Amino acid sequence: MRATDKRVLLFIGDLLVTLIALLIALYFWAQGDAWLKFSWKFLNERVPTWFILLPAFWLILLIELYDMRRANSRRETLRGIALAAGIGMAIYLLIFFIAKDPLPRRGVAGFVLAASLFTLGWRSLYINIFTAPQFMRRVLIVGAGRAGSTLVEQIHQIWPPPFFVVGFIDDDPSKIGEDVEKVKVIGGGSDLLEIIDRECISDLIFAISGEMNSTMFNALLEARERGIEVSTFGSVYEELLGRVPIALLQSDWILRSFVDQAHANAFFDLAKRLIDILGGLIGTAGMLLILPFVALATLIDSGFPLFYTQERLGMYGKPFKIYKFRTMVQNAEKDGHARPAVENDERVTNVGRFLRRSHLDELPQFFFNVLKGDMSLVGPRSERPELIEKFQLDIPFYRARLFVKPGLTGWAQVNFGYAWDVPTNTIKQEYDLYYIKHRTLLLDILILIRTVSTVIGLKGQ
Repeated sequence: MRATDKRVLLFIGDLLVTLIALLIALYFWAQGDAWLKFSWKFLNERVPTWFILLPAFWLILLIELYDMRRANSRRETLRGIALAAGIGMAIYLLIFFIAKDPLPRRGVAGFVLAASLFTLGWRSLYINIFTAPQFMRRVLIVGAGRAGSTLVEQIHQIWPPPFFVVGFIDDDPSKIGEDVEKVKVIGGGSDLLEIIDRECISDLIFAISGEMNSTMFNALLEARERGIEVSTFGSVYEELLGRVPIALLQSDWILRSFVDQAHANAFFDLAKRLIDILGGLIGTAGMLLILPFVALATLIDSGFPLFYTQERLGMYGKPFKIYKFRTMVQNAEKDGHARPAVENDERVTNVGRFLRRSHLDELPQFFFNVLKGDMSLVGPRSERPELIEKFQLDIPFYRARLFVKPGLTGWAQVNFGYAWDVPTNTIKQEYDLYYIKHRTLLLDILILIRTVSTVIGLKGQ
């Protein structure tokens, strides 16, 4: 079963158990009603429309569990469901305290509890069944060179594995019978169809970067005609890791495929800007709420100034000033050399350490940068001009991050965290290019939900 089919199955299962949870919540809510009990009159007179929409809200909170890497993991599934329940209850409590009319505490609590338990049960059943060996796709990788070996290396780091790699196919006679990343090269193009039948192959992953001979080409076409799924190395790499393999791409890749795919439509741009404005207003309210406490703590800990400004490059390389609560000692770069923050940075103050871990230091950006339009809620991390000049010499396509607005949070931030050197920034660049290439409102919502998880867990640095 392919990843798309599994996502559909997960969605149908989640929807069914969530609807069951809604019925259970309504039933127990009705038991507290002395007059109507559980009846059509109760549903018509007591239950507001928003309560019936709770299943849709719950499915939105589960959005990160439609990433197959997380859907196959018991630990990630439990974490995702707990996070959904926590966010749901936090939003309810916020509305409860500001709403004029009383809200159904019994009904909401019953729904969240039932939805959490039923979803956990269904997801556990899914993991038990669909990560079993007999349900895994059997895959041949065509090409045992750098691309193929890189893909297998990454697959070995995923548990449970996304599919079973039966072996490599390669037309280089010297590689036949050899092990590449602990996977054997079991034949060439002339053997492909026979191996597909013998090994019950369901998928082929094409990982040849150079020229392909006619025998291999014709074998791949016939395999596709037989119903074998054929995917490219790049698409599988992106699906499994959520990254673009920039080290294995040709220099003209950004012109051949990336520029056209990176263009968003007018509706996306408008919707994203409206979400930015709404989020900017909410974030500004949060900043004003904690401003007196942050100011007092910072002044006691390290004195003035309260805010920190720095020049960054925005969309199309336009410079702008970024604003944050100051978290480092004064003159943290007194030698004049730009240095990115690193883990356990000695320049960070005591108060600054908490602000960074909780990401509260980012709040001024809602008012000074997001509302103004220099930044978006979601996008690549904004970077300093001198660091961009430095990294573009060593990291392919580094300036492509300037195709879109930088963001307060982003796909790279929620998947990788901080980067401090060329290798770690290369990985983050792969995530950023994936976001620019695939960005949608749904992906933005996923990133925002996962950012909440990072803030709640104090995972910042």
